[in-house]
Amino acid sequence: MNRRHRSLLMVIVMAVLAAGTLAAFTWGNHIYASQNPGGNDFLVHWMGTRALIKDGISPYSDETAERIQTFAYGRPAQPGEHELRVAYPLYSIVFFAPFALIDDYVLARATWMTVLEVGLIALVFLSLKLADWKPAPLLVAVILIFSIFWYHGLRALINGNAVILVSVLLVAGLLALRAGSDELAGVLFAFTTIKPQVVVLVLAFVCVWGLFNRRWRLLGWLVGTVALLSASAALIYPDWIVQDLREVIRYPGYNPPGTPGAVFSQWWPDFGSRIGWALTGIIALLLLFEWRAALKTSLNGMTWTFFLTLTAGQWIGIQTDPGNFIVLFPVLILALGLIAARWKRGAVFLALVSMFILLLGLWWLFLSTVSYGDQPVQSPLLFFPTPAYMLLLLYWVRWWAVRPSRPWIDQIDL
Repeated sequence: MNRRHRSLLMVIVMAVLAAGTLAAFTWGNHIYASQNPGGNDFLVHWMGTRALIKDGISPYSDETAERIQTFAYGRPAQPGEHELRVAYPLYSIVFFAPFALIDDYVLARATWMTVLEVGLIALVFLSLKLADWKPAPLLVAVILIFSIFWYHGLRALINGNAVILVSVLLVAGLLALRAGSDELAGVLFAFTTIKPQVVVLVLAFVCVWGLFNRRWRLLGWLVGTVALLSASAALIYPDWIVQDLREVIRYPGYNPPGTPGAVFSQWWPDFGSRIGWALTGIIALLLLFEWRAALKTSLNGMTWTFFLTLTAGQWIGIQTDPGNFIVLFPVLILALGLIAARWKRGAVFLALVSMFILLLGLWWLFLSTVSYGDQPVQSPLLFFPTPAYMLLLLYWVRWWAVRPSRPWIDQIDL
């Protein structure tokens, strides 16, 4: 057998193994989904997309919302229950359309979960590449297991939250930017806007940085792709933006507190909102200072500020949810990678301790504070530990990331 035939055989074997692995994942997910109803994050957009594709009904309509509620509750939602309404931009259907063609919800959910599991695996390897960190295979295996089973990974997976794919797109966009492929970076960043509340602040930073550094291709492809997606959606419903904005405005009314200020107001009605506004002001000033500094740094400093913006943005007052905090996983890898470049063996211990704390600590906090309705409801306390820990790590490694002081750090291209 010549080399060409051996290479072809290897490709076939790898393809068969990959297909078998995906089939096994989907089979396991199907068993789980059939025994554990839920996945409401996916359900909302699966049914919303089906209503549009099969019946020509707006995903934002009351009729679609009632269909979703009836599927989930067996009846329309009652006052105080989650209304399960579509609030993503209309062009997000490009992600959900293939699954909306599957009539069986359990099978559609299981397949979607497989895609998200692949996304979590991809997020690990892309984050390691971005951090230029090459840990030992055993530690990589530990990181992979952690990425799936820590609170923010497993919750997003079980709920079917597309934020996992948004996280992958953000890291892939940074890698494309590092490689000089500004066009690809712009497109990847544009598709993260399917969850605009998660990325609006960090994309604003990308635009400011791009303007200051004259990265016109990055800006052109980012803005142009969003404009094209929006215009394509307008061919279906010309007023989709108005419909979507109406849903975004009503969203906080049927959801648990979605900002630290809302959490503080729930805890301390008399003065909690003022604490929330104070926190917003402090974070805004901090980001303005760091953005200004980042305009004069290399891609290393830009990457650090990108992740600082992503982390601090969770507390600035934009509606979000701890279920979206999987976007902070690359922050952990970046910080540990910088520490590994300096400490070598000590970094392995720190990585294991960090993952141990985050894994057990977050699950302990969730289980000790959870309340139950139609689904388990997390405590607002979960708004605080992960961003706080990531901010601590980011400022620990700030000097090494923004102003490398040793020759070997200069070789790390973040």
